[in-house]
Amino acid sequence: MTDLFRQFRDFFVSLRLTVVLLVLSMLLIFAATLDQVHLGIWAVQEKWFRSLFVLWLIPGTAIPVPIFPGGYLIGAFLLVNLVSAHVYRFKLTWRKAGIFLTHAGLILLLVGELLTGLWQEEYQLQLKEGETKNFSESYRFNELAIIDATDPKFDDVVAIPEKLLAAGIPVQHPKLPFRVVTKDYFPNAALRMRGAGPAESPSVATAGIGMQVAVTPLAPTYKQDERNWPAALVELVGPDGSLGIWLVSPQLGAQQTFDYGGHTYRLALRFQRAYKPFALTLLKTTHDIYLGTDIPKNFSSRIRLTTPDGRDDREVLIYMNNPLRYAGLTFYQYQMDAEHATSVLQVVHNPSWLLPYISCAMMALGLVVQFGMHLGGFIGRRAVPAINREERQGREARRDF
Repeated sequence: MTDLFRQFRDFFVSLRLTVVLLVLSMLLIFAATLDQVHLGIWAVQEKWFRSLFVLWLIPGTAIPVPIFPGGYLIGAFLLVNLVSAHVYRFKLTWRKAGIFLTHAGLILLLVGELLTGLWQEEYQLQLKEGETKNFSESYRFNELAIIDATDPKFDDVVAIPEKLLAAGIPVQHPKLPFRVVTKDYFPNAALRMRGAGPAESPSVATAGIGMQVAVTPLAPTYKQDERNWPAALVELVGPDGSLGIWLVSPQLGAQQTFDYGGHTYRLALRFQRAYKPFALTLLKTTHDIYLGTDIPKNFSSRIRLTTPDGRDDREVLIYMNNPLRYAGLTFYQYQMDAEHATSVLQVVHNPSWLLPYISCAMMALGLVVQFGMHLGGFIGRRAVPAINREERQGREARRDF
């Protein structure tokens, strides 16, 4: 057992392991950069960096095969290797304070990247001048919203995540008197009105606007400036039987309405929403360009932030490199449509956003401390021969006198 433990320890504190992990990191970054031509930045992050292994699907099958260690695995081994080396190889002394501080900053940076990958959420908030919203919307994820609109003063919303629709899992929510069953799901699709093309098969949808719409499946896109437009055929099944098969998609725009059990419901597949305990109103958009060009010089949004309890009611100017930070969220100026007086804010929730700044400051301070110690020692060693030389010259001068 002792020999096994020693071999295990020597493996993790080995300098060879450090070199191998650094080489694997460089190869990972290089391969991910090349793959970004085919995949967008989000897909590359999920495939290469935020995974234990990079998976490859065997052609013609859905069988994934690991072909390379992912970012999480390499980062975890680097973290263990660094901590183990300090525990077993280094002694805590003042002469190595700078090294310890630099390595502590590196450890914090690795931990911060892990927490960012696990916790960070990004949404968008699109506003027109004069419009008020208390929610932001996801750019990549969607949800099936079933809204009980019976009460004109209050909407009772049940949101079903898109991944449940994609997996075909039937959903029976306690607030709904019917079950939601996915009949078909398309991660990306184009819609068109029936009769506008060649002869086509009968519609699968038996209720709502879907009976008049044809669905054409498309290959999913991973480009940075494009998004997938999913579509799904869902059947609502009550105790007395089916309420129809409905076509839902964010492209339909308007919600579909039906009555059941004395209640009025609205149905829509929409961008996933994140509601906030406050509201933002777009007061004014400003879009400046350089004279004689179409190159943006500055664009900003004047926002009014209000809370239901009245504690906060203030105006904020958001522009490039000057975001609004409030309630654990950061609102960045992302896009602007000056023609339609529309502003798009990027909303980021990242509880660990301070860790990279702290870790970089620790590493910089550690390098300065270690360099200062070596510089002081070097100057001290240079000063000793100079003093000895002056004393020798003084003794020779006294002898000559």
